[in-house]
Amino acid sequence: MRFVSALLLLLVVTPSAFSPPTVPQQSFLGFDRNDYPGDDPMKFLRKDFVFTSYWLSNPPQTKSNSWSGKREFLRSVGYGFLPLFNGPTSGELRDEPYTLKRVAADVQSAVAAAHREGFPEGSIIFLDIEEGGRLPSTYATYLKRWTLGLTQLGFRAGVYCSGIPVDEGEGIKLITADFVRDQIKPVELVYWVFNDSCPPSPGCETSQSPPSPEKSGVDYAQVWQFVRSPRDKETARRCRGYAKDRNCYAAIDTGHKFHLDLNVATSADPSAPQ
Repeated sequence: MRFVSALLLLLVVTPSAFSPPTVPQQSFLGFDRNDYPGDDPMKFLRKDFVFTSYWLSNPPQTKSNSWSGKREFLRSVGYGFLPLFNGPTSGELRDEPYTLKRVAADVQSAVAAAHREGFPEGSIIFLDIEEGGRLPSTYATYLKRWTLGLTQLGFRAGVYCSGIPVDEGEGIKLITADFVRDQIKPVELVYWVFNDSCPPSPGCETSQSPPSPEKSGVDYAQVWQFVRSPRDKETARRCRGYAKDRNCYAAIDTGHKFHLDLNVATSADPSAPQ
């Protein structure tokens, strides 16, 4: 009887001891590039990667978009997507009236491109912000209207921004993603952050056990760009795995033909409708 009572007491007091183990969240490996590599290279790279970026606008500092018209082919070979739209620089958002006019036009352009390329409603469109550090108040206005505008037209809003701590002096460090999140509350965005510092980045490697986005230093990020090509001299100077030309290549790309930025996500198709 004493043995039975003790066993019953153990079951009541420590039920967690008999709970199933927590399953770690799976991470998926993808890449992004400004230039479309070509159909055959994309088939080749699919051996290592499950998702890819997809520009809906011209990439930064370019006058054309080589990704246009490729979504259906890429979908047919099994890729998930990160649709990107080139955002304004903070200097371009010079005042409130211009900001409101600019974001209205950008929302319309992004949605029109998403429809044209065959992205279903409910997909996330990521606004590309290349700057780090504090952004002006006009950018908060832009992001709020970006989110509202996409939602009204049937899409969801995301942002690509820095997850790298910036030293502002006097012991203050700022992460752009945190700053954006704080400035636009209660508006919610999906965050794709870049942080190629080692650590937390493992450097240029395309292992089958990629790190999770929460390891980026931004625990609410759903996508983490942990490698940028070419290697940044400041943030990634201690990172391993880059080629002599400072670019990152897939392990299967032994000829070093297609330099890549590497990403991990919580989903094989990070922009897919919920």
